[in-house]
Amino acid sequence: MNLLIYKTQSQLLEDLAEYIIKIANKSIEDQNCFNFVLTGGNSPKMLYEMLATTYKTRIDWTKVYFFFGDERNVMPDHESYNGLMAKKAILAPLNIAEDHIFYVNTTLAPEKAAIEYNKAIVKHFDGADLTFDLILLGMGDDAHTASLFPGTDILNNKNVEIDSVFVEKLSTYRISFTAPLINKAKNVAFLVFGENKAVAVKHVIEAPKRNTKLYPAQLIKPIDGNVTWFLDDEAASLLDN
Repeated sequence: MNLLIYKTQSQLLEDLAEYIIKIANKSIEDQNCFNFVLTGGNSPKMLYEMLATTYKTRIDWTKVYFFFGDERNVMPDHESYNGLMAKKAILAPLNIAEDHIFYVNTTLAPEKAAIEYNKAIVKHFDGADLTFDLILLGMGDDAHTASLFPGTDILNNKNVEIDSVFVEKLSTYRISFTAPLINKAKNVAFLVFGENKAVAVKHVIEAPKRNTKLYPAQLIKPIDGNVTWFLDDEAASLLDN
């Protein structure tokens, strides 16, 4: 595990952008494509906008395929739909081809949406292992990541797949990568900032005993890949080391 802590959010995002560029270009050099899983919520929006403007010429975007680590069970035109935020912030500004973007079809029932998303990803990998080059993750103040929320059934799913999950605290369904699917990635990066995340960060990174039902982000330990935490001072403020 790599732990990187920054004094400012802008420094964090600049370094994370450089990290993405490095992995993207290495993936394109090695396999002629970059399979990139985006995270939702508000935290990554500025990062996506930076990649689409300041860093636009640093990656051959025609060779990048975009996926979503989780999605809310709302219509694709809803402001909470992760795919819509990404479309506005990075995908449309870069004129990414539609066949290079893998949206979750939330016009379907959650269970069906998960099945169809899984089929689309399996087809894309064309018989190869479902190993993404980079998965971006955020983390909530309850230590959830993707849509792996504390106490939910998806935490028990040992399959490398997409699954639907009912999140009781939100009274809604989500569609999400399972932890085993995330853990097959070559690289995983957590983007976490803000004082409200400090307690969760401390529990996930420094807890003497694992309690993945309470702190689901503890489940993320890539089998053959790397995990890097990009934290600001506030999110890291309770860490002992």
